[in-house]
Amino acid sequence: MAGLRVDFGLFLEPLGFIKVLEWIFSIFAFATCGGFQGETTLLVSCKGVVNKTVTAAFAYPFRLNTVVFSAPDLKRCGGTWTDVYLVGNFSSSVQFFVTLAVLVFLYCIAALVVYIGYKHVYQQNSKFPLTDLAITVVIAFLWLVSTFAWAKALADIKMSTGASIIPGIDSCKAPGTTCRFASVTSMGTLNVSVVFGLLNMVLWGGNVWFVYKDSNLHNQSNRISQSPGIYPSQRGI
Repeated sequence: MAGLRVDFGLFLEPLGFIKVLEWIFSIFAFATCGGFQGETTLLVSCKGVVNKTVTAAFAYPFRLNTVVFSAPDLKRCGGTWTDVYLVGNFSSSVQFFVTLAVLVFLYCIAALVVYIGYKHVYQQNSKFPLTDLAITVVIAFLWLVSTFAWAKALADIKMSTGASIIPGIDSCKAPGTTCRFASVTSMGTLNVSVVFGLLNMVLWGGNVWFVYKDSNLHNQSNRISQSPGIYPSQRGI
C-alpha cells in the first residue's frame, strides 16, 4: 500500500540520522554566508583634511567592483580624489555555494518526509533508492566543487578588502595625499561557512554508502557473492 505510515524509528538508523545532520548543516552553510555585511576603512590625509575616515561597505553576493569608497570631504581633497572602487566580482562562486545549500535543505526535507512516512514505498520500488543514490553522489560532488570555489573566492575577497588595496588606489598617489589602512570587518562567519561546506561534503560522501546499501545494486552484489560457485569435478589419481 502507498498510504502514509509514520515511523520515526528511522532517525535511529544511519540513513535517517545522517539526513537530519545534512539538513541542519545545510542551514548553517547558507546562514553564515548569505547575510554577511562588512566594510573596509581607510584613513586619508590630503589638502585641508587630516586622517579622514573613508569607508566602502560591501555585502553578499560580493560584487566588489560596484562598491565605492566615500569621499574624504566635500571638496574631494581639492579635486584630487576620484571615485575609488574595490576590485573583483565574486558573486558566481558564493551564489553557487548558497544556492546549493538551499536546494540541499529542500531536498533533505523531501527525503525525510519519504523516509518517515513512505519508507515502505521507498523499499518496495527499486527506482527510489537508485534515484536517491544518484542524487546523493551528485550532491557530494557539488559540495566539493562549490566549497573549494567559495574558499578560493573568500581568499580573494580578503585580499580585495585588506591593506593590499592601497597601492592600487590612484587617488592616494596624488601629491600631498596619504592613505593608511584602518580596518576591515571580521570575516569569521564566512570562514565558518567554508567549514560547514567541508562538513557537508564529508557527510554526503559518507552517506553514499548507506544509501547504496538500501539500493538494488547492493542487493544484487550480495546475491552474486553468496551464490555457490561451479567447480569442475576432481578425480583421484
